[in-house]
Amino acid sequence: MRIAVVGGGISGLVAAYRLRQALGDSADLTVIEERARLGGVLRTRAVGGEPVDLGAEAFVGRRPEVPALLRELGIADQLVHPAGLRPLVWAGGRTYPLPERTLMGIPSGPGSVAGLLDAETVARIADEPTRPLSWRRGADIDVYSLVADRFGAQTVARSVDPLLGGVYAGTARSIGLRAALPTLAAALDQGATSLTAAVSAALPPPSNAPVFGALRDGYGVLVRTLAERTAANTVRDTEVAALHRLPGGWRVDPVGEFDAVVLATPAPVTARFLANVAPEAARAAAGIELSSSALVVLELPKDTALPQNSGVLVATGEPLRAKAFTLSSRKWPHLAARDAAVVRVSFGRFGDDTTTALSDTELVAAATADLATVTGAAITPNTAVVQRWPGGLAQYAPGHTERVAEIEAGLAGLDDLAVTGAYLKGVGVPACVASATAAAGRIAAAYADAASMRQ
Repeated sequence: MRIAVVGGGISGLVAAYRLRQALGDSADLTVIEERARLGGVLRTRAVGGEPVDLGAEAFVGRRPEVPALLRELGIADQLVHPAGLRPLVWAGGRTYPLPERTLMGIPSGPGSVAGLLDAETVARIADEPTRPLSWRRGADIDVYSLVADRFGAQTVARSVDPLLGGVYAGTARSIGLRAALPTLAAALDQGATSLTAAVSAALPPPSNAPVFGALRDGYGVLVRTLAERTAANTVRDTEVAALHRLPGGWRVDPVGEFDAVVLATPAPVTARFLANVAPEAARAAAGIELSSSALVVLELPKDTALPQNSGVLVATGEPLRAKAFTLSSRKWPHLAARDAAVVRVSFGRFGDDTTTALSDTELVAAATADLATVTGAAITPNTAVVQRWPGGLAQYAPGHTERVAEIEAGLAGLDDLAVTGAYLKGVGVPACVASATAAAGRIAAAYADAASMRQ
């Protein structure tokens, strides 16, 4: 069975790996990637002679997909966890501890945000349970509309936006509640009498397990291992022009003909491929917008006076160009052992391309100046590396879950075609692994059905 996987990011590589597991040597796998390298938005390269991730650097520890995959691949020794330091929030020209007992920054009560927010806003949060909550079961609105109405705009700017900006490169105005915070939506649907009560119900139970995990030598280890274990024919530097339905298969221009196809491409690209073969799915995918971002990795002298925190998130409306600083040498013990300090400085939010339009030299200057501002330290980089991610993150806008359902419904009857990617059911690496595993399962099941019919 000839199978094409279009897209060599983490979703495409996991899909190909799962297909090899399921079908063995009976699968003739081809991975098609438009870039010269595999990995998509996962990229590891040497900074100061040591590997550093220039895209995603961590995954949510409470999800099992990545640790399980590392064990399968025999690279579980790469799994590392953070030091347990808390991040800070930069707001109003100073730093504050990131509030605890919040759900993506939405407070469970006034005590969790006291200090970060002004007295009037804290009082509003304290009073919130006494005000009637109007919520329609199944509704989906942007996070800003809900939180600002109940807790005030300052709560969004200082507590919610900094976290949403890190996950989605968006803001509370661009992100929908139901897709980004499904447990909160469920609590509201179940009749929570206030937003405070809904957040408390939606919070995960206390746990001593690490919140995040990472790979000691970077995600590049996972990318290389997947590519090796998949044993696929890899076609790089090749942009797929179109997808055509054939009797009993597909033509992927300009690569060739295949029995089945997995599309592991961003939503707008997937929409273009589906336009003639699954128009309803294509329309739904086309409605998912993307956000661009940029990252500057600074290698600093070991003795640079960085705070003993994992990072600094920036509230919206602040006169800084960066949106976040990951103090990687503080956050990760394996990086703390190096002879230099490493800081990742993130830029770019949905709808605002002013910082990502800066030149590399300007981005490095902005990263250096902003880091000096928030830390009060003299910042003199030994090395600086810029990585841009145009259209790197899907925006989970209101109605996202319905769009995904429409994509899935639009593919009904096309059992030899599957889609996967960060635009479907989660932007993190664990969600991508889950999505890719489901896509591979769809194709493997179609193969099994076809084989059964031939017998």
